[in-house]
Amino acid sequence: MHKTLGIKPHWFAVSLFAISSTLAWAGSLEHAIETQVKTDMAAQNSQQHVDNLSDETIQMLAEYRETLRQIESLRAYNEQLNKLVVSQKGELDSMALQLRNIETTQRDIVPLMLKMIETMAQFVSLDIPFLPEERQLRVLQLQTLMERADVSLAEKYRRILEAYQVETEYGRTIEAYRGELMLAEGQTRTVEFLRIGRVSLYYLSLDGLEAGIWHQGQWQQLDDGYRQSISQGLKVAKKQLPPDLLVLPVKTAEVAQ
Repeated sequence: MHKTLGIKPHWFAVSLFAISSTLAWAGSLEHAIETQVKTDMAAQNSQQHVDNLSDETIQMLAEYRETLRQIESLRAYNEQLNKLVVSQKGELDSMALQLRNIETTQRDIVPLMLKMIETMAQFVSLDIPFLPEERQLRVLQLQTLMERADVSLAEKYRRILEAYQVETEYGRTIEAYRGELMLAEGQTRTVEFLRIGRVSLYYLSLDGLEAGIWHQGQWQQLDDGYRQSISQGLKVAKKQLPPDLLVLPVKTAEVAQ
């Protein structure tokens, strides 16, 4: 015969209730913890999203400022280009006016240049006859130059002025050169010529025994006393002697009218 345990039914019921309550409370705590974890994660995600948005905002702000800077730079560049365009338009207008003036100038300067060459040719023919071939050739070259279409007007004018400058220099220098002396019989002989500016032109034979001066369109023989002075003048012109006082006859040439 089994003995019955002395457990009261109502105590067992209380114990079951307590266990059930404990389990329920534990479940609620776990749920609360899980909820809190989810909340924390959501908050973390939200903060990360906010941080990302903040970074994007900062980047966009930087890009916006850079865009404004580029716009300002382009505006300044466009203003400068507009000024250049206006300036270039002014230059084009000025060049067009100059081209029109050049056409007028060419019509006026060509006759002047031809007259300058003609005057030089007359001057060379009437001047004392030093370096006749060289000077006549220079005039001929200028006359030929004016007929060439491949030479610019400016170059032609420059060459004429250069020739005038050479002729001007003759009046300020002395020169010695060897050339042919035309004799009365139509024959020639080689002599030394001495040019003193445009004032006088002398000759001395190669043997030093005869001297002469150009006067009134012809050669006139000088006294023997002048041969030494002419010889000395030739050496000075050739820079074989230092400049010195020369005693030479000077006769004014009569120009034919």
